[in-house]
Amino acid sequence: MLNQTPKAHNASSHERNENLMSSRRSILISVSGLDRPGITAALMDLLSFHDCFIEDVEQIVIRGRLNLSTIVSLPANTDLRPALLLFGYEQDIDMHFEEVSSTPAGQQSDLLVTMLGTQVTPEEFGSVATIVASHGGNIERIVRLAREPVRAYELAVSGPNPAEIRVALLEHAHRLSADLAVHRRGLGRRAKRLVVLDVDSTLIQDEAIDMLAEQAGVRTEVAELTERAMAGELNFNEAMDARLALLAGADESLFEQVVARIELTPGANTFLRTLQRLGYKIAIVSGGFTFVTDYLANEYELDHAYANRLEVVDGKLTGRLLGPMVDRERKAELLREIAAKEEIPIGQVVAVGDGANDLDMLAAAGLGIAFNAKQVVREAADTTLNVPYLDAVLFVLGITRHEVEEAEHI
Repeated sequence: MLNQTPKAHNASSHERNENLMSSRRSILISVSGLDRPGITAALMDLLSFHDCFIEDVEQIVIRGRLNLSTIVSLPANTDLRPALLLFGYEQDIDMHFEEVSSTPAGQQSDLLVTMLGTQVTPEEFGSVATIVASHGGNIERIVRLAREPVRAYELAVSGPNPAEIRVALLEHAHRLSADLAVHRRGLGRRAKRLVVLDVDSTLIQDEAIDMLAEQAGVRTEVAELTERAMAGELNFNEAMDARLALLAGADESLFEQVVARIELTPGANTFLRTLQRLGYKIAIVSGGFTFVTDYLANEYELDHAYANRLEVVDGKLTGRLLGPMVDRERKAELLREIAAKEEIPIGQVVAVGDGANDLDMLAAAGLGIAFNAKQVVREAADTTLNVPYLDAVLFVLGITRHEVEEAEHI
């Protein structure tokens, strides 16, 4: 008997709420003007005085100008217009209001679209909006993620056919100067917990084998083979064997000379530090060499590092490897092994790379990002970034510039 009373009480409360709402109407109130402390508080006091309920509210301040929109329900016999007009006059702000239909339960945005670049033009915004609309979709919200080192914006998109919208947007991305990434909305977007990075031309600016070849006096021959392999024109394993053969006889002291010349990709320091402070695991998986990845892992406290180990006999390179080659297939295997070791689902793994030997790794991850990549990689990856800053990947993950700066103080 004790359990029946609350049920009856809840049912009657629900009925009273429905009756109450049916005797009310909804209006959309839009406020704009120079921002200053107290405007929102004063508006809420006014709405409370007139027995209004908040149904929805959004507020943003851009360059010191306030834009506030709220939908409120109020008693059907209440005329709020005189009070709102007086409020606008006293606060020296613009007021607009109109009656709207009662707010439904709310349509969930199906996709999150990230646009970023040194500049994102109105034409590019417009072309994305046109594609969304042509597939019956709608942009529900636009939020700025960053002003530097690139401009980045996130668009929440809803529609009846999110898969079609995603495909259309990704096809359109190749025609934009800005970069475009499309994600399914949900916890998975922010739940990425392992980032696996290629090293050469991704985490660092150079190809380690080219640097080693330069020190050994065979840079031109090796660089040609490297370029053809990364573009997918040559089998990676055969190209590696051919390049290693050119290094036979070189002194192992060249390792230190190469390490001394390593330069991180712009934004890499911020990228690594932010991920670590947010609790991410970071792995580097390279078709290059362990003398580079070991240095990077130690210097930047990375969690995992894998690469090819060069054979050295009596202080000289033999032109051969010790152990299996870290090639395209092995990179994907290592990604899965690291995820399993860390007990992180593959769907929460992000892979970043630039060359053809990264393709399987990018495909295996929950999110594969082609970073300043060769054409064959850009066409196959989930997301392509062509800006020169590695920390721009953070914005694709939905991390704002403000959160990056906050992480600096953790």
